Amino acid sequence: MLISSGEWVERQLRMKKNVYMGGELVGRDHPLIVPGRNVIAMTYDMAQDPKYKGICTTTSHLDGSEINRWCNLHLSVEDLLIKQKSTRCGIHNCGFCMQRCMGNDGLNALCVVTKELDEKYDTDYHQRYQEYLKFFQKNDITSALAQTDVKGDRLKRPADQDDPDLYVRIVDKKPGGIVVRGAKCHITMGVYADEMIVVPTRAMREEEKDYAVAFAIPTDTKGLYFLNRASAPRTRKFFKSPMSEYGSSDAFTIFDDVFVPWERVFMCGEYQEAARLALVFANYHRHAYCGCKPGVTDVIMGFTELVAEYSGIERAQHVRHEMADLIATAELIYAAGIASSVNAQKSSSGVMIPDPIYSNVGRRLAGERIYHEHNVLVAIAGGLPATLPFEDEFANEKTAPFLEKYMARKKGISAEAIHRCFRSISDLSCSGFGSVWQIAGVHGGGSPIMETIAILANYDLKQKVDIAKFLAGIEYPEKSPEEIFRGEKKDLERFREHLNIYEKKR
Repeated sequence: MLISSGEWVERQLRMKKNVYMGGELVGRDHPLIVPGRNVIAMTYDMAQDPKYKGICTTTSHLDGSEINRWCNLHLSVEDLLIKQKSTRCGIHNCGFCMQRCMGNDGLNALCVVTKELDEKYDTDYHQRYQEYLKFFQKNDITSALAQTDVKGDRLKRPADQDDPDLYVRIVDKKPGGIVVRGAKCHITMGVYADEMIVVPTRAMREEEKDYAVAFAIPTDTKGLYFLNRASAPRTRKFFKSPMSEYGSSDAFTIFDDVFVPWERVFMCGEYQEAARLALVFANYHRHAYCGCKPGVTDVIMGFTELVAEYSGIERAQHVRHEMADLIATAELIYAAGIASSVNAQKSSSGVMIPDPIYSNVGRRLAGERIYHEHNVLVAIAGGLPATLPFEDEFANEKTAPFLEKYMARKKGISAEAIHRCFRSISDLSCSGFGSVWQIAGVHGGGSPIMETIAILANYDLKQKVDIAKFLAGIEYPEKSPEEIFRGEKKDLERFREHLNIYEKKR
């Protein structure tokens, strides 16, 4: 079902206090948390907006009810494509990450892997998951996702750390559930999510089976604490704007002997599959980035073009060149997401898994280009975003006329419009908030090195060697002519399968 943003906020305000910020225990109504909460509220508002019907909403496969897109399972290529589009639209409304994708990516990954666990180990995780999904959709839940452990010494595995709690682990099993201890870091939106889905961060060995754990808990569960850092554009006193109302929170998330009921445990000791769950989630999240990052680039290129127009240099060749570069970056990443969607494979659960080559290629390009994109914006905007007078001076009766006169740029553009443009660029490029999202652009969803590893692990380079040998006339008796193009035939078979999907829809 769909709920309103007001209903969701009321639910948030009923939560028990477990957020520490600035040395104090604070509630979900803390002024620094509210901007991030506003982003999630926006996703509920978009689902109620007729123009986003079918984009931010869909039909539940469970009961046929209308649900929020972020409670949906991706059961078709179309679902994956619309996920991309809805993410990009969300960013156009708030100016940066709309955050709700993480829980949805976890929801889909759990569906895939719990089914596989049941098939391999005769467990009942998937039935537990199905009940959780019903609860999730019925209540229009927003979930954070906790994957990244604090890790300790990076050269040591989980079982080899001096402190065994540096990766989240099971410390006790009881008749009613498990007890977990540890910490996850960089957890976005945990302080204003209803639920938190927790998954492993890496492959595990048999002696590390206590670290192979996945579960979901309410975010005000006893023993769960958030050590929060909030960020948002500078508070506007006189010249409020849509983007200035939004923000984010990221927290060190502490699991201090947290009890998890069995019905909410989705992996418990199956160390052989820890990497599978970690990578399936990462793949979904990198696919999400192929919608998210183009949206962020849209914002950057929009302000770049706007400031160029206001300065009268929009037709200058160097500006045109840089704009083409931004367009190419945005659309190549988006195209990678489309390719990942179209080449998705159906899992045994029925959920579609994006093609990991294309999702990782797209996310890798996004991480490598983010600082270049900001460099383009800063180069064309000049130094004013860093030296812009305080907002008060634009409202002061003595100083406002000076700024009205000397902020002038292109004829016909008001001083207020110029001021608003530069203040927004300042928020994006040279503020604490802007820096947070520049770093997130590199590392969120996995640093470029992680995408590199995933690309090399999934890509069939041997097939390319076979092609080279064939073209060069190099004989290799270990393979018959039929085997040389085995990979090629497999690609063609998949291509025809996906063509059939579209033929059936006509």
